[in-house]
Amino acid sequence: MRRKWTQAWLCVLIAMIGLGINGGPVFAQTEEINHGLIASHSINISADAAILMDAATGETLYDKNAHKQRPPASTTKILTAILGLELGGPDELVVVSEKAAAVGESTIHLDPGEKILLYELITGAMVKSGNDACVAIGEQIAGNEEDFVRLMNQKAFLIGARNTHFVNTNGLPNKNHYSTAYDLALMARYGLQLPAFTSITRLKETEIHFIEPDFFMNLRNTNKLLWNYPYTDGVKTGTTTAAGKCLVAAATKDGRQLIAVVLHAPNRFGDAQKLLEWGFSETETLNFAQAGDVVDVSREGSEPVKAFVQQPLQVSILKKDKEKIEKRIQWTRDSRLPMDGGEEIGVYEVWLNEKKLDSTPLYVESRAKIIDGWDLKGRLSNLLEGK
Repeated sequence: MRRKWTQAWLCVLIAMIGLGINGGPVFAQTEEINHGLIASHSINISADAAILMDAATGETLYDKNAHKQRPPASTTKILTAILGLELGGPDELVVVSEKAAAVGESTIHLDPGEKILLYELITGAMVKSGNDACVAIGEQIAGNEEDFVRLMNQKAFLIGARNTHFVNTNGLPNKNHYSTAYDLALMARYGLQLPAFTSITRLKETEIHFIEPDFFMNLRNTNKLLWNYPYTDGVKTGTTTAAGKCLVAAATKDGRQLIAVVLHAPNRFGDAQKLLEWGFSETETLNFAQAGDVVDVSREGSEPVKAFVQQPLQVSILKKDKEKIEKRIQWTRDSRLPMDGGEEIGVYEVWLNEKKLDSTPLYVESRAKIIDGWDLKGRLSNLLEGK
């Protein structure tokens, strides 16, 4: 078990090294990605706290008390599942402990000594919301639930969920166990990048296989949105007296994925569907550049000069504002040649109503020779304007 614990912390350290990486399953977000574009709208929902997030950009499309700390109930299991999938092997054999079997409330009725694969436990935790399954997962990964919770809090911090603190693996009530709609959206966004996570959260009904004793258990997902809204990708329900009815939901329509979180929401499924439909119908994501895209600034008869984009440049906007978008180049050096390959020459920016929405650095792809009378800055600006 000491080796298992060492491996778990090694994974956390690797994640810390990857803090600056965008587009992969390891990313950190030190502040909210919200360019003030669609901060708040008067959509009538029952939730005390809610958020709608663009899964691709991480931008907030709708915000109602999104940073208010609240009991997250079983939406906690999103992070338990993530760590179970990342730090454990799906075919690991788990022997159920007395502690795990003794957990109450929503369970998959584990008994001490039963043997079951880790992946089946994760499925039981996410589909049937098994509190006992979560404790068994934590014990398998870290040796005990307490050490696993330490990993959960570390992982939440690395993802960018800075207003979250967990004290257990399943969301059972505790005054020191809390999160926010925004933080839960970040966790869901991270989890949805893991194929195994997504395949589980989309399940309406399934069965899990116990190795010893040898039997199958049928499970039905607690997320009714899977039946009522055809674009749904999951993710997780949660309910306690203190938390009220909660839901973290994701949906994909026409290739675009949105994440809705509603906390203490009497009409959680209706609220989530209303937010998702509003997002799909009234907003869109514009892709201006992908990491590594090259901007050709060659002049006819001259030495070719190209600049490449360092990071993806995407923004989410209200559809009615699309024609107001401006693309700009801000220079960090003068436009005179020569320029060395890899040298930063400026920043590619996207603006709306004199407010910068996003930006990415531009770098010279290869060394450019001196060309008399050639204004590189003017050429780039013309290209951005389609001239």
